[in-house]
Amino acid sequence: MEGIEQWKDQLEQLKIQLEPWKIQLEQWLHQAIEYLDQIPPIQLYAAIAVLFISTLLLFSIRLFKRTKSNTIVLTGLSGSGKTVLFYVLRDGSSHQGTVTSMEPNEGTFVLNSESNKKGKIKPVHLVDVPGHSRLRPKLDEFLPQAAGIVFVVDAVEFLPSCPSVSEYLYDILTKASVVKKKIPVLICCNKSDKVTAHTKVFIRKQIEKEIEKLRASRSAISAADISNDFTLGVSGEVFSFTQCRNAVTVADASGLNGEVAQVEKFIREHVKP
Repeated sequence: MEGIEQWKDQLEQLKIQLEPWKIQLEQWLHQAIEYLDQIPPIQLYAAIAVLFISTLLLFSIRLFKRTKSNTIVLTGLSGSGKTVLFYVLRDGSSHQGTVTSMEPNEGTFVLNSESNKKGKIKPVHLVDVPGHSRLRPKLDEFLPQAAGIVFVVDAVEFLPSCPSVSEYLYDILTKASVVKKKIPVLICCNKSDKVTAHTKVFIRKQIEKEIEKLRASRSAISAADISNDFTLGVSGEVFSFTQCRNAVTVADASGLNGEVAQVEKFIREHVKP
């Protein structure tokens, strides 16, 4: 009984202590009501509208950040090794090489190199788009969602294919969906482990030279050119990838040997774990 009486006394004391706060809150509430009564209705409605719109914008920004794309697009000419890279990134196996893809390979997964890491890791949505010229329009289906593009080049057979490689890359770099979103591009020099493979520095310079030729040949019809949304480079200057509105980098890789660390680094720079 004594314990109950003590609890009652303590509650009574707490009630007495809180009484000034209750009075103060009632005064503040009364003052706030009086202040609102003095504000013209139009101003009050305008303030409420501003508050509502600001809240909506903040919510939209936070929602956009949460839904940032995790799609990485693999593309390039047929035979460059895109599909091998896809499987190596997915499960570490090249599947003993693959035939030319006629349909996009898609998958959402944690990169094979991260499969044993502890903690929550954001999966990557990887898309391997066929490189055959008739199938390239499929690329446009995935570019609007892309967080990055890996453009795969055969470093061994590069010289014979350089004009075709450069033209395809030119078309990608001038697409509105790529330029407006500034989608980063990694030129992946695949099969770099081979003795006859060209270096990434050489490949970059040769592609820049070919794109410079394309700029010159297309500039005369650029106003009527409906296949490209933007032009490349700076007028009066020799073309360089540094002039692109989006970041363009070059890296070595070997899909068959599982040497894809630089590709994985690019992916994780743009799809955060």
